[in-house]
Amino acid sequence: MANHKSSIKRIRQIEKRRLHNKFYAKVTRNAVRKLRAMSDKAEAVAFLPKVSSMLDKLAKRNIIHTNKASNLKSKLSLHVNKMA
Repeated sequence: MANHKSSIKRIRQIEKRRLHNKFYAKVTRNAVRKLRAMSDKAEAVAFLPKVSSMLDKLAKRNIIHTNKASNLKSKLSLHVNKMA
């Protein structure tokens, strides 16, 4: 166990931040899965900007890497564009 007040506070902050980041990463992953599972093109086209925005926010806050967000956005847009 930590001995200093500052390290105890740091542990509290890190745990809170970890849970926050984990939640938003999971929400975004579920949104990506939902978009990939869609079969209606109009619905997917409407949902793509929301998912792209979520990925950009995760990348901006360093929850995921910037390149990973870009790769996911690229693959998702290709997927949506190929829909019939």
